[in-house]
Amino acid sequence: MAAPSGPAKNELKEKLKAEKAAEKAAKFAAKQNKQKQENTAKPKSQPKVEPTPTLPPFQNDTAAGLKKVLHSFEHPHFSAYNPSAVEAAWYQWWEESGFFKPEASKQGADAAGTFVIPLPPPNVTGALHCGHALANALQDTLIRWHRMKGFTTLWVPGCDHAGISTQSVVEKMLWKKEQRTRIDVGREGFVRMVWDWKDEYHQRINNAQKLMGGSMDWSREAFTMDKNLSAATAETFCRLHDEGLIYRSSRLVNWCTALNTALSTLEVENKEITGRTMLSVPGYERKVEFGVLTHFKYQIEDSDETIEVATTRPETMFGDSGIAVHPDDQRYVHLIGKYAKHPFVDRRLKIVADSKFVDPEFGTGAVKLTPAHDPNDYQMGKTHGLEFINILNDDGTLNANAGRFEGQRRFDARYTVVEELTKLGLFVKKEPNPMKIPLCEKSKDVIEPIIKPQWWMQMQDMADAALKVVESGEVKISPESANKSYRRWMASINDWCISRQLWWGHRIPAYRVVFEGEDASEGDDSVWVVGRTTEEAQEKAAAKYGSKKFHLEQDPDCLDTWFSSGLWPMSTLGWPNTESPDFKQFFPTSLLETGWDILFFWVARMIMLSLKLTGRVPFKEVYCHSLIRDSEGRKMSKSLGNVIDPLDIISGIELDQLHAKLHVGNLKEDEISRAIKYQKTAFPGGIPECGADALRLTLISYTTGGGDINFDIKVMHAYRRFCNKIWQASKYVLGRLPQDFVPVTKLDTAKLSIPERWILHRMNVAVKGINDTLEAREFSKSTQFAYQFFYDELCDIFIENSKTILSDGSPEAQSSAQQTLFLALDVALRLMHPFMPFITEELWQRLPKRENDTTKTIMLAPYPAFDASLEFETDAREYELGLSCAQGIRSLTSEYNVRADGRAFIKASTTDSYIKINEQVAAIKSLSGKGIAELQVVGPEAQEGAIPNGCAVFVLTADLSVFLELGSRLNNIDAEIKKIQAKLQKSQGAAKKQQELMSKDGFEDKVSDVVLTTERKKLADAQSAAKNYEKTIEQFQKMKLSSA
Repeated sequence: MAAPSGPAKNELKEKLKAEKAAEKAAKFAAKQNKQKQENTAKPKSQPKVEPTPTLPPFQNDTAAGLKKVLHSFEHPHFSAYNPSAVEAAWYQWWEESGFFKPEASKQGADAAGTFVIPLPPPNVTGALHCGHALANALQDTLIRWHRMKGFTTLWVPGCDHAGISTQSVVEKMLWKKEQRTRIDVGREGFVRMVWDWKDEYHQRINNAQKLMGGSMDWSREAFTMDKNLSAATAETFCRLHDEGLIYRSSRLVNWCTALNTALSTLEVENKEITGRTMLSVPGYERKVEFGVLTHFKYQIEDSDETIEVATTRPETMFGDSGIAVHPDDQRYVHLIGKYAKHPFVDRRLKIVADSKFVDPEFGTGAVKLTPAHDPNDYQMGKTHGLEFINILNDDGTLNANAGRFEGQRRFDARYTVVEELTKLGLFVKKEPNPMKIPLCEKSKDVIEPIIKPQWWMQMQDMADAALKVVESGEVKISPESANKSYRRWMASINDWCISRQLWWGHRIPAYRVVFEGEDASEGDDSVWVVGRTTEEAQEKAAAKYGSKKFHLEQDPDCLDTWFSSGLWPMSTLGWPNTESPDFKQFFPTSLLETGWDILFFWVARMIMLSLKLTGRVPFKEVYCHSLIRDSEGRKMSKSLGNVIDPLDIISGIELDQLHAKLHVGNLKEDEISRAIKYQKTAFPGGIPECGADALRLTLISYTTGGGDINFDIKVMHAYRRFCNKIWQASKYVLGRLPQDFVPVTKLDTAKLSIPERWILHRMNVAVKGINDTLEAREFSKSTQFAYQFFYDELCDIFIENSKTILSDGSPEAQSSAQQTLFLALDVALRLMHPFMPFITEELWQRLPKRENDTTKTIMLAPYPAFDASLEFETDAREYELGLSCAQGIRSLTSEYNVRADGRAFIKASTTDSYIKINEQVAAIKSLSGKGIAELQVVGPEAQEGAIPNGCAVFVLTADLSVFLELGSRLNNIDAEIKKIQAKLQKSQGAAKKQQELMSKDGFEDKVSDVVLTTERKKLADAQSAAKNYEKTIEQFQKMKLSSA
């Protein structure tokens, strides 16, 4: 990219000048703060604490879209890790430079192939939550990893219109702000309001995706109601209708009276209750009784006899048109074929025999039949030719078929019916009854089965094909639990109700032909035509009914959101134009990453529709991540206050600001109070700024492929500290490289020291481990490899070890250590880039470059691959012997509080171990901590007394032990022996208890490999500690005898 010129250049100069002035001001403020603290009188007994001066907010001085201006580590905002400073400017430069486009990663005929992910489009209902952040982190990790491996990568972003959800949230907002309904506003005006909502939240969602680092190709962004995607939706409806797969039929549907729409079975939650339960229902001030079986009697026609029935929904009796008994139930055989009288409406109820649905042992053995409001009754109504009587209006009130009860709300009528039956002497009793209550997933309203004319799609043949591609492995679904769920659902599929009584969404491209002089209302004999456009529908109708006068009325309903979403991998790449360049190059896509909870809602339907419409699968792999819950394992809910906005984690937020955000939405006052209470407990100090990198790494580390994730903000803080560790380590390494340092293309491994060979070997292990685990989608394990290599091995061991080499080594040794440090840091940053894009780019850009290396960005740098020339297994084992010695010494100095002037000894019982350890004395001493002033290795030939009595002992292996001299530090040997004996008994007890646990029959078979490894380590640690205490007691006793 060309350097800025003209006004842009002057503007940049001014910004740089302002930044330098701000830097000076910040340094001066910090100095004043420090002097002020030094001059403040404090009690001498208190340690002096220097508060960190508060810096002014970081001001980004890089012009939008230009490569970031890098500041020195001396800059106040860059002396330590500062997320807002580190993450500034990079994303705009990446996007402006075109690095996210597939063209950026093409490498001609030698390209590794294509890797394409269609982003599961977030709903435009509101802000993103941590589930979206998890999906973003996992998908971007895979995209960046493949891009660095040379694949042509494409990640297609976009949003979903989310018909029911978005319409519902806008309706609530409209009522809360203006006390108006969508009916008051009218369809056209209301839809305009929803578009305004969509525009605002769509932009918010995109900004959030960018702040989280998602490397999506924004030039290909899509929205499910874009013109081209809407055309694809209409095309699908018309094709499938013409094939007879989409049809219109009056059937029982799941009706939500709160939203006034039909729902698919998948949009209904079943709440299990064990008996009488009072539940809140939308629109009702008082709770409603459920879980009760109400017994009442019907009078037999022309007889004094009655027949007792039982129901959990007494209000539905207005729709009763029959009574069913079992044909073998002797109590009722004489009544079969007779009629009962309805007490409230003029209706006869036929008594029929049915062995399929009637259980003579349940209730009274006689079942009231309401064919228009119950699935089983519907089937019996069809079988026995009963009348189908709808008793409900769309809003849940009783209609004219309820007689004098017309207009009552359904659950008010529940109580009224019992009162009136009691007056007539027909009420018998109530008794508790375990049951499932069907609830609308969105509104939590109680679902009513109602017969409605709707559009349906035949599913069985498409489901069979979609099941076959998974069973054959053409589409791989993981983890296995998700695979099993998919197969179970597909094996028991029903036709799909695809119409919704909504105003927001894709209006169904079906038109009713209304002939002149015909009743304008829809009837069972209504004639329909479909068309991609109104003109096409008109032409079809004219061709079929040209001799008649008619006009067309488009169906006012919309398609189920999942219908258009089911086309997402195809429509975003140009389908139905199968000759479009994107469709030809990128379809089918490589992988879909999503939550298991929409596996059937969305994933199955994409596979079915893709196979039907293109003859190909939409993707080759599906990875289902877990659901995120709060730290207490509860589902995240706005009303609980435990929903965490990922942007609040990235930027930080004060507690009062968290509270304020609760008032912005549609929560009720009691929900706000409950949410505030939780926030005070969970985030007493608010949420500190953690940055996008820490957020991403935390979420990826949680992804084990197992159960739900219990998200704990404290884990986030730990990874925020890890970011600072990366920053400080990189700062150290860069500070130890000479200004004219040029990295070699390849290290001369023959001249490497043992510590260098070890770190390169461990680096190679990490490289292989991360590549293998990402390939296997073992995300948590991949982050463990990265964390262990950088934190435990590079920082805590090799960098510490290098300090001695760089200060005391020969010029050749120092140069070699510098090259090794550079290589280890360079590889580590590239390894971690897919997980943590911002900090790795910031630091990688500061690294010296090899000759002829013109790579512009770390995201286009090659991803590290396993290098057989860096396998130093033998050297690594030898070095790790030395490490274990250093760790043993550190353990002893910590336990016995030796902070300075300590003398330590390593006893090697074999010549081989003596030689190996003696070669590493300097390295061991540097890693043993500041408390050790002198370290000596004692071999097998050493004379008696080479190691003084009165040492604490740490046994490493049969050949190696370390000793820490304590003689002069022990004031009372007997008291020390007594303390060690107490520790010995505790360790022996722990070892015995652990041994008993692991000796139980079948223990190893019952626990997972992870648990088994943990338990074995507990046993080994307890046994090792006991051995160390025994040896230490021996040493103290020898000292006691020698001083007697």
